[in-house]
Amino acid sequence: MNLDKSPVRLAALVAVILLFGCAANPALKESRQLLAEGRLDDSVLHLEKAMRESPDDRELRAQYFRQRDLAVGQLLQSADAELAARNTDAAEAIYRRAQKLDSYSPSVRDGLAAMATRQRHETLVFDAKALHAKGEDAAAERLLRTVLAESPAHAEARRLVQTLRDKQSRPDPAEQTLAASFNKPITLEFRDTPLKTVFEVMARSSGLNFVFDKDVRSDTKVTIFVRNTGMDDVMKLILTTQQLQRKLLNENSVLIYPNTPAKAKDYQDLVTRSFYLANADAKQAQALVRTLVKTKDLFVDEKLNLLVIKDTPAAVRLAEQLLESLDMAEPEVMLDVEVLEMTRSKLQELGLRFPDQIGYGLLQPSTNSTIVNNGVTETNTNLGGALAAGYVDLRNTGGLTSFVSNPALMLNLKSQAGDGNMLANPRIRVKNREKAKIHIGDKLPVFTTTSTANVGVASSVSYLDVGLKLDVEPNVYLDDEVSIKVGLEVSSIVKEVAGPAGSLAYQVGTRSASTVLRLKNGETQVLAGLISDEERSSANRLPGLGEIPVLGRLFSSQRDNSSKTEIVLLITPRIVRNLQRPQGIAANQPAGSESSVGAPLLQVNKVAPRSLSLSSKPVGGPRSAPEPSPPQPEEAASEPVAVPAADPATAAPANAAPAPAMSPPDAPATGQPGSQPQ
Repeated sequence: MNLDKSPVRLAALVAVILLFGCAANPALKESRQLLAEGRLDDSVLHLEKAMRESPDDRELRAQYFRQRDLAVGQLLQSADAELAARNTDAAEAIYRRAQKLDSYSPSVRDGLAAMATRQRHETLVFDAKALHAKGEDAAAERLLRTVLAESPAHAEARRLVQTLRDKQSRPDPAEQTLAASFNKPITLEFRDTPLKTVFEVMARSSGLNFVFDKDVRSDTKVTIFVRNTGMDDVMKLILTTQQLQRKLLNENSVLIYPNTPAKAKDYQDLVTRSFYLANADAKQAQALVRTLVKTKDLFVDEKLNLLVIKDTPAAVRLAEQLLESLDMAEPEVMLDVEVLEMTRSKLQELGLRFPDQIGYGLLQPSTNSTIVNNGVTETNTNLGGALAAGYVDLRNTGGLTSFVSNPALMLNLKSQAGDGNMLANPRIRVKNREKAKIHIGDKLPVFTTTSTANVGVASSVSYLDVGLKLDVEPNVYLDDEVSIKVGLEVSSIVKEVAGPAGSLAYQVGTRSASTVLRLKNGETQVLAGLISDEERSSANRLPGLGEIPVLGRLFSSQRDNSSKTEIVLLITPRIVRNLQRPQGIAANQPAGSESSVGAPLLQVNKVAPRSLSLSSKPVGGPRSAPEPSPPQPEEAASEPVAVPAADPATAAPANAAPAPAMSPPDAPATGQPGSQPQ
């Protein structure tokens, strides 16, 4: 996929060069020619060569850096497109081309480093799949967690980890486990047997190495009856019941020490883990880990949204699982809102409008006077009264003008109707439980004057929102339903009100509604009923005559005015992203015990009888060891050989012949070797 010859991008680059290039420079001219031919790299390299030959040419230098940055940016976009299509080889080749153009570009270096990391992650995921196919799930998950620690959004690694978790009956233990060759099935029947004797017999039969701390009591007695149980489960069971703890030194060596705080500080390994949270708040994550995991050593970097934990591997693993459930993207919803304001008005005015007053008066006419001044005759005119509009000249007698004021008689024939719709159709994307506001209208300035003694008068201005205001707060549920708090307000200016000292205020008419509704994804809800219905009727009549039925319409003028406005709100939520509900074992995570947070569950799993059976002898007085008798061939195939366990003083040597089959489960035992009485 060669994006360098894209006509749109080439045209943009050519336009930039034409704007900033110099036609008189031959290097620039040749560079444009190479660019027109689609040879983007050669064009930049040609400018670089010309700049080195003419280092003082500022215009050439500026053009080189500009074209180089544009070319590198285009190559990086092409590399990102190839990575999205999983064409890693093509993406790496494009990064190499960009590095050739600008070897010091941080974006190119970061891209190459990301490529190397991505290839390494692919290799680790491939190896994890191979280990999973062999049944080595613990090793496979360790590789996958290495990938997720560096790239938490790696989809393939997350899917495989979830597959491994669902396959297991419990989350993968955080501690090292015994090798499969040493974790053999075993049958034990001991009563009041010294602890070290039991472990000595287990060591001889399985090949495990046991190292005891000096504070492990030698007089500890063990009573246990288990059949066909894994060696690892039996060991955990004995240690837990005897208040002991273990540390696996390698796949076949175990250190046993008392389960006390002092010994735990000496032997228990601690690990640190850094969690870069993408969605959850680091403070909230800190509270979660401190409350549930009881971790004391925590560090929070709010700037990086980083949480660092130091604790046991089991506790860190539990914290990781909890943070995976917490660090999830919040749901988002797109709200399609339509607001309609439908206005309908009707005006009708019909009838004769008679004058509401009649007046009579006289006006002084104009006069002339003649004055002789130094032989010069001057004539002065004294203007009299003049009739204004709306007055009628009745007569002119004795130089006076008589008139009648406001004699107009008008016939009103007017009918007017109007319809109007105001539409607002905003679309807004809102996060879960966050408020969003929409305002479509004006901000009216309101001036306020404040008078202070010995200071003077100060004026300030504030703004009043007028128009359409919509407040919404969605709450997205896991069943793809959305609860929305809606607040709608429509306001308009009714009139201006003059205040003291020349101040001006406004009388505002408001219609508002607020509600809470719950809708399904994609469901449209109509909110209507914000109606303003106004009807006015007025009449101008002649007194007396206008009151006559029917005929009174000839002596009156009737005005009817009606106006009706309704506001309709349509709202449709569309869920963009919802919260993913944890499934399988992720929804029910074992957390260990109160003293060992995050430790694996203490349980005994029954397996097929294929290993040694270890037992002590029954009680009944002093007994002598019976002669060993070899098992029958049928029994050898189904029932293993028994090895007696006794005190260290009377225990059989390591190379002694094994005893006969174990005693029945209901027979009493003392832990001392002996035989049944005759």
